[in-house]
Amino acid sequence: MKRLSNFLIPLFFIGGVGWMLPHPIAYAFKRADGTTTFTQPPFLVAASTPYPEAEAWNTTYFFTLDIPVNAGEPLQRVTFTQTEGSEPIRFDLKAFHAFEGTRKHQGPKLTLQPPTKGDRSSQQISVTFDPPVPPGKTVTIALQTIRNPLFDGIYLFGVTAFPPGEQAVGQFIGYGRLQFYRDVND
Repeated sequence: MKRLSNFLIPLFFIGGVGWMLPHPIAYAFKRADGTTTFTQPPFLVAASTPYPEAEAWNTTYFFTLDIPVNAGEPLQRVTFTQTEGSEPIRFDLKAFHAFEGTRKHQGPKLTLQPPTKGDRSSQQISVTFDPPVPPGKTVTIALQTIRNPLFDGIYLFGVTAFPPGEQAVGQFIGYGRLQFYRDVND
């Protein structure tokens, strides 16, 4: 009997303390008012363009996001708000696309809901995944432009991620920074 108690006492202690330790799997956080948020929000990994020349036509801006395994909710929608730059950038909303992976290591295509929305007055664009992207994925959103800005310089885009739901609360996940250059021979 003594051997059994020597085995059970540590087992009960570990089991009793185990619930107090952080768990690797988190669950969605639903607030009392019915809104839903990420437990651990996605984060912006990179923003880039293969053509950083001012005035270049039909270029694409790539924004890569990681959705943590413990996000608690899938990624439904992402908004991009131009917050800095000497002129507003115009996008071809019908040419947006998204895929798993990064710009240089593209995986399967992801479906975006049509139409993708844009608001020129607030310089904000919204992209909605259909279906939402589950936690544990890296995704890249490709925003097609009509033309790069006429003026060189730094352009910033605030990026906000939203989980699914009618009352989803967006979480700001960073600034995508793009720098455009004027050809020195101009």
